[in-house]
Amino acid sequence: MKALTSTEFHFDGQKSVYHGKVRDVYNINDDIMVMVATDRISAFDVVLPKGIPFKGQVLNQIAASFLDATADIVPNWKLATPDPMVTVGLKAEGFRVEMIIRGYLTGSAWREYKNGCRELCGVRLPEGMRENERFPEPIITPTTKADEGHDENISREEIIAQGIVSAEDYEVMERYTRALFQRGTEIAAEKGLILVDTKYEFGKRDGKVILIDEIHTPDSSRYFYADGYEEKLEKGEPQRQLSKEFVRQWLIDHDFMNRPGDVMPELTDAFIESISDRYIELYEQITGQTFVKEEATEDVAARIEKNVKAWLNQ
Repeated sequence: MKALTSTEFHFDGQKSVYHGKVRDVYNINDDIMVMVATDRISAFDVVLPKGIPFKGQVLNQIAASFLDATADIVPNWKLATPDPMVTVGLKAEGFRVEMIIRGYLTGSAWREYKNGCRELCGVRLPEGMRENERFPEPIITPTTKADEGHDENISREEIIAQGIVSAEDYEVMERYTRALFQRGTEIAAEKGLILVDTKYEFGKRDGKVILIDEIHTPDSSRYFYADGYEEKLEKGEPQRQLSKEFVRQWLIDHDFMNRPGDVMPELTDAFIESISDRYIELYEQITGQTFVKEEATEDVAARIEKNVKAWLNQ
């Protein structure tokens, strides 16, 4: 199976297309968004030179299932999934911040904490914490949403003071973020997993704040296996986790963090296959369903185009 790493569709009513790090988003009549989850993969704000087979299908199907599973607590943009790699939904004016919520001290937050940082995005961090330890309460650490380059940490106060988001809208986003994380945590626990941290994006449509983009996927979230968590924490051992962090760690081990002068290591076919297997593993763990590979009986791009056009024409 070849990975789908680029798309160039032309749908009726198409106004524009945005090619993100992973998703290609088609604007239909300034009303509907067609979001294609490609097989591209990014780390350290750079798209890796090879795609990951079935990654787009995994991301799209996990996100769609979680949008459905949280629609009773937070309104979202989703209308339909006409193809395993596509979600179509309502166009909204996106806020220029990402709402990151962390239940545990890990990843970039741990790297900063280990270097002496005790305040993250205006949130004070307790002394004496260990890597992967649970926070007393989940903390929200927003970032600015950059078109290019690195997203930057920012505090609630700075977001409101700079007029990036109004105080009223931010309050709604914060409330929704906590409610979504609580629901995601409960769903993960039923599957023997811990939702460690994640990010949400919101937009506004018809004066109402709605959830947009993906949620609770391995690209936007980190999961630990609950079994053995406490034991590994006590021993200071790495947690068994399902997330993209293992890709970042592999790159770090190969001396790549997208710093000036860093050279991208060669991505072998075996490593690419192992990433694909990890994404499928997460799908099956978090959904409790067997992943059915959408085998290409035809060109993948042609299949997507046909399915989306059929939905738009209905």
